[in-house]
Amino acid sequence: MAENKTQPGNADPVAFLDGVPNERRRQDGLAVLDMMKSITKLDPVMWGPSMIGFGQYHYKYASGREGDALAVGFSPRSSALALYGLTIAPGSEDLLARLGKHRKGAACLYINSLSDVDTEVLGELIRLGHAHMTTGNFTTG
Repeated sequence: MAENKTQPGNADPVAFLDGVPNERRRQDGLAVLDMMKSITKLDPVMWGPSMIGFGQYHYKYASGREGDALAVGFSPRSSALALYGLTIAPGSEDLLARLGKHRKGAACLYINSLSDVDTEVLGELIRLGHAHMTTGNFTTG
């Protein structure tokens, strides 16, 4: 069975963020890094070349495919800040309704700027998402 392409590595997340060319995305990334570190009480880990994660979880599909993924994290993409692990926990929909300007993908939350959202609500989404992803049951059909 093929190994996941995105694996935790040893690159320095702060050095990665320092290299982000878009000033707003870089500053927002550093702020989210501090938020996630404070809330999860974990050090950031680079997953692949562009994702910063906090904690991890193990998943297993009915097909037999299984692996590990970051519990919560983010990537400062050129078009938006992509946040992972924040949209599937019970209660997240109510928080998303209060978050502010955002888009939701299949497994991601996209925000253009931290100034577009309520950072207290974002913090609660991070807390809820991390708790869910690290204690949930991820055997799926």
